[in-house]
Amino acid sequence: MPRINLLPWREEERKKRQQDFMVALAASVIAGIAVVGLTFFAFSQMIDNQQARNQRLETEIAVLEKSIAEIDSLERQKERLLARMEIIEQLQRSRPEIVHLFDEIALVLPEGVYLNGMRQTGNRIELKGVAQSSTRVSALMRQADESEWLTDPSVTKVETTDAGPARQAEFVVNLRQVSSDPDAEDSL
Repeated sequence: MPRINLLPWREEERKKRQQDFMVALAASVIAGIAVVGLTFFAFSQMIDNQQARNQRLETEIAVLEKSIAEIDSLERQKERLLARMEIIEQLQRSRPEIVHLFDEIALVLPEGVYLNGMRQTGNRIELKGVAQSSTRVSALMRQADESEWLTDPSVTKVETTDAGPARQAEFVVNLRQVSSDPDAEDSL
């Protein structure tokens, strides 16, 4: 009977399987490297895209911060201009008041009272002068209290002095000017 040797066939089959295994192993290693490489490339692209977006956002933020600083500067300038306009309006409203003040002082000064000085701080007025007697100073205060433009008379100083053969009273009287503007403050 002829003898059939099956060993070389099995050995060939084993070599073929081993070769197929090596080819599959090499293919899987190549596929793994390709997957890792593609993943790395994809993540690298996503990081680059995000960095580009971040850079654009930083540029836009810088532009907006510059605009905000400019707007703040304009707001401060606007507030300064509005404050100046308010001061000018207050001055315009108070322009006729000085005329009324001098007119009223001329009316309330009794005969025998002479002013040496007058100082106005806001709506407070300080009158310095000389009167023939202290009763004339009292008359000045009464007439100032009855005035429509002057109010709150108060005496700071009345001093009787000898001026040659006659006696005179040196005085300092404080008054408050009544403003025609109801919104006027004491600090004007």
